[in-house]
Amino acid sequence: MAKFLMPRVKLIFPENFLDVKISIPVRITDINYGDHVGNDALVSIIHEARIQFLLSGGFTELNIEGTVGLIMSDLIVEFKNESFYKDVIDVKIAIDNISNVSFELIYKLYCLRDGIELTIANAKTTMICFDYERKKIANIPSKLLSLIHQ
Repeated sequence: MAKFLMPRVKLIFPENFLDVKISIPVRITDINYGDHVGNDALVSIIHEARIQFLLSGGFTELNIEGTVGLIMSDLIVEFKNESFYKDVIDVKIAIDNISNVSFELIYKLYCLRDGIELTIANAKTTMICFDYERKKIANIPSKLLSLIHQ
């Protein structure tokens, strides 16, 4: 009998992660019928990590510098292990592929279980700077460049 396996997504990490670690406790509402964190909840945790990272630089997704904010153009999630209620998911963030108007955020989501670091998921979002007033793609503001080049 032939096995038909789909190729899996494989994210490649940049050499260095930023000097930021974000911790997000798993809530009971993140748990699905399989008694673990659902894929939709994991995407929400990634979103929360991105927001906390931006807030560390004094930004929000809608306000980087005046009318310029961010839009996500793609998302890749590589699911590795289950996560459960009461886990605390730690998130490390790296930056890659910076252009004039966009950059990638690479996320490593993990938790400590029985003293061992267990990878829950790896993810990547491509973020594009967008001028919400003009409804056009915009260059990355200098203040944001400073944050992503740290």
